[in-house]
Amino acid sequence: MGLWTTEHAITLIPALAVMIIISVVLKITIGKKDLKTRLIPIRILACILVVLEIGKQLVSISRGYDLYHLPFHFCSLFIFVVPFMAFYNGKHKNLVYGTTTALCSALFLLMLIYPNLIYSAGNIKEFFTNYISFHTVAFHNIVMLEFLLILFLGIHNPSDTKSEQKTVIIFTVCFCVVAAVMAQILKTNYANMYTCNVPFFENIRLNLQGVLGYTVTQIIYVLILFVLNILFVYMAYWAARLLNSLINKTNTK
Repeated sequence: MGLWTTEHAITLIPALAVMIIISVVLKITIGKKDLKTRLIPIRILACILVVLEIGKQLVSISRGYDLYHLPFHFCSLFIFVVPFMAFYNGKHKNLVYGTTTALCSALFLLMLIYPNLIYSAGNIKEFFTNYISFHTVAFHNIVMLEFLLILFLGIHNPSDTKSEQKTVIIFTVCFCVVAAVMAQILKTNYANMYTCNVPFFENIRLNLQGVLGYTVTQIIYVLILFVLNILFVYMAYWAARLLNSLINKTNTK
């Protein structure tokens, strides 16, 4: 399974260009206004994400419900964290903003590196004929736009580095625990915690299973997924901080 397909190239690259244009236009028009004003597009997109997810759940129910549609995937987190960031105004606002930014950054980076892992060429082809495919493509692209808007509109200004890092890591660990447990209980591949969608690594897992047995192999596999998830989100957190710093320097100039 290639990192990119032709379908991803001819849809995602133009979409990304449009996202950047939208972000730049909004930065010019409302980038210097108060936070409440700058949050308006973030809140609109957050509401769209929730509506899209409700639609997916209703369609799945109408078809006999697929357990795979339960919100235990990594990308399911955005149904909760993006609206929470958009409307939360409590004393832990910076930690909420920092964690959401890190998660959005992780998806953004993964979409640039390996979009075929997030959704298939088939989903793109069925965009106008199948609601689940429409949801899959639209949902992830909206999260990418959310990330760009967070950066360009200066929504999150990193402050207490240690607290933010700690929160991001703890949140990711908690997600991994929930996803891993539910994947084993329901025998459904949430966040790749049950099987691996990357053929090369899935073959390794299956070969190890023949040598070590199912239980030991699965424990090792899940622990590796834990580490990879934590490291990738942590890396994405710093990537977001770097981009934020670069954009702030541009603003200063």
